[in-house]
Parts: sequence; structure tokens; C-alpha cells
Amino acid sequence: MEVYILMKKVHSSLIIFLALGVFGIITTEMGIIGVLPQITQKFHISTSQAGYLVSIFALIVAISGPFLTLLASGINRKVILLTAVLMFAISNIVYAYTTKFEVMLAFRILPAIFHPVFFSIALVTAAQLVPPEKSSKAITKVFAGITVGFAFGVPLTSYLAEKISLEAAFLFGAAVSMIAFIGILAWLPSMPVKEKMSFSKQLGILRKPELWLTIIAVIFIFAAMFSVYSYFAEYLGQVAHMNGSWISIMLMAFGITMIVGNFLFGGFLHKSMTKTVLIFPLLYAAVYLFTYYLGSYVFPMAVIVFIWGAVHSGGLIVSQALLMTEAKEAPEFGNSLFVSFSNVGITVGASIGGWFISYLGIHQLIWSGIMFTLLAFLLIIIKMKIS
Repeated sequence: MEVYILMKKVHSSLIIFLALGVFGIITTEMGIIGVLPQITQKFHISTSQAGYLVSIFALIVAISGPFLTLLASGINRKVILLTAVLMFAISNIVYAYTTKFEVMLAFRILPAIFHPVFFSIALVTAAQLVPPEKSSKAITKVFAGITVGFAFGVPLTSYLAEKISLEAAFLFGAAVSMIAFIGILAWLPSMPVKEKMSFSKQLGILRKPELWLTIIAVIFIFAAMFSVYSYFAEYLGQVAHMNGSWISIMLMAFGITMIVGNFLFGGFLHKSMTKTVLIFPLLYAAVYLFTYYLGSYVFPMAVIVFIWGAVHSGGLIVSQALLMTEAKEAPEFGNSLFVSFSNVGITVGASIGGWFISYLGIHQLIWSGIMFTLLAFLLIIIKMKIS
């Protein structure tokens, strides 16, 4: 009995450290959004140029994700997880001390390579640490690292940059990854892969036309989300005229309501996946319309941010549920496809959003998001008619 209790505590600690690793990933990837104003000042560059830090990360994840996950599928999982979090820690240290924008841009590539590998393997590892009937709960806890990263990692990064320094903000990200590294090193046993699914079997799901329609829909959903969210701090500063402290508070509010939205949309999906998937892009378009017409007023914009955060998190869970229904034969590879193509959407969205800012002005940025929500809705309708 005592051994069982001890093992249960060990497994719980491991799952926490895996979730912390995911938290570190999100803080590294998305924390940059909250400090774009400080980066533009430090390196004397434009907002659209600083946006490359978001889009290059997402592009590398999109390109390398599925292939590296396939290659890593036969390697000891402990080795992969430790290498990934170490790379995130090193990259954040480089961000903190580099004086060249090109160096920072180059070191966005390094953690991006390991992002989908860590995420996919962390989910599988969490499921293996507990009895089969509890695997979904373990996966949910690791997945919670994403929403908690948005809720606290991103705004805390912004707050540290505003109140202390940009260096402190990035060192926070490095510290989170190092804590995860130490926890995984100390608690996770060696996990060599005993049964490796063949490449051909995993790649076989790519022959399904319904999968590709779903992938394109996921790309549009994430483009809709991140064409605007990538410039969240800039939009609040320039359109709503909020100062750095207010922006940090709004980032925190956005992230906290993301946690609420995660459970809310999870419940909606459980009741009716079809209705939830159809309604989501229209709901997001409605949020954007309110943002466009009321965004220049501080109080209405603050209220909108709370709703926006809850709906935004719906995009994560809705997209994954939509894609995994078509990739259930190879869940690890399916997870990597979700990570990869969601980042294609982030890349496309951040790039198109930057174009809207450069040529039409930051207030018109909202229309890029509305455009992608409508494209996502159209693709979902087409997929449902074909299926």
C-alpha cells in the first residue's frame, strides 16, 4: 500500500513537471507577443519586423514537426524531453543578453525544432504513467500547461519586461524550463521505446482526403486567432491607448478566461461536436466586430478582452478535437500534425496581420482575423458535406 502511494506521488510529480515543460514552451513561444513593444525599442525595428519572431517560430514548428516526431519515435523519451527543455532554457538566456536582432531571430529556430516533439511525447508519456482509465485526465493536466502559459506565463513575461527589464522577462522563461529539466531528470525513469509503430502505418492517415480538409480548416482557425493576437499588446497600446501596466493586466485577464474557456468549450464539444465546431468561427468573428467598433474605448475593450480570451481558448480545443477525429489511428503522429499545422496557421496569421498593419494601419488589423474566421467556417461546411 505504501509503495502504491509513493508511486502515485511520483507519477503526480512527473505529470506536474511535464505540464511545467509545456508551460515553458508556451511562455517562450507566446511570451514574445507581450514584449514586442520593448523589442522594437531595443533593436530599433518596426512592429511588423518584430512580428517575425512570432512567425519564424511557428514556421519552423510547421515545417519540422511531423518529420522530427517520426524520427524521434524510436528514441528514449527521457532523452528527448530533457534535450527539448534544455534548448528552451538556452534560447531564453540568449534572448536576454543578445544585442543583435538577427541573433534573437536565429535562436527562435532552435526551440521551435523541439516544440512539437516535446509536446507529442509529453502527452504520450503522461498517459503511460497512469492506469489506462486515468490516461485522459493525465493528458488533460499536461495540456493545461498551454492555457496556464497563456494565463500567467505570457502576462508575467510582459509585466517583468515593463517593471524590471526585457532581460528579466526572458530569464523567467529560462528558469521555468530549467525547473522542468531538473524535475524530469530527477523523477522520470529511462523510457526506451519498446514497440515502435512503423513509419508507413503512421503516414498512412495522410491518404485520407477528409484529413486534409480538416488540416486546412485548422490552419484558417489558427490564422484567425493569431493574425490579431500576435499584435495584442500593440493593438491595446495604439488603439485603446493603454499603458504597459494595463496591457499586462489585460494579458493576464485574457489568459485566465482562456482557462475558463477551455473547460467551457470542452463541455460544448462533449454535448455536440458538430454544433460547437460550426459555431466557433462565427462566434470569433462576432468578437472581432465588437473589438473593431469598440476597441478605441478603454472600458468596453477591457470587457471584450475577457470574452475574447474565453473564445480564443476554444480554438485550441476545437481544432485538436476536429483533427484527432481524422487521425485516431496514429495519435502521436496526429498530435504532431495538430502542433505543426496549427503553427502554419500562426505563421500565416502573424504574417498577414503584419501586412495589414504595414499597409492599412493597426486598427484595420481586425479585418484580417474576420477574413480567416469566414474561410474556416466555409471549409468546415465543405468538410461536413463531403463526410
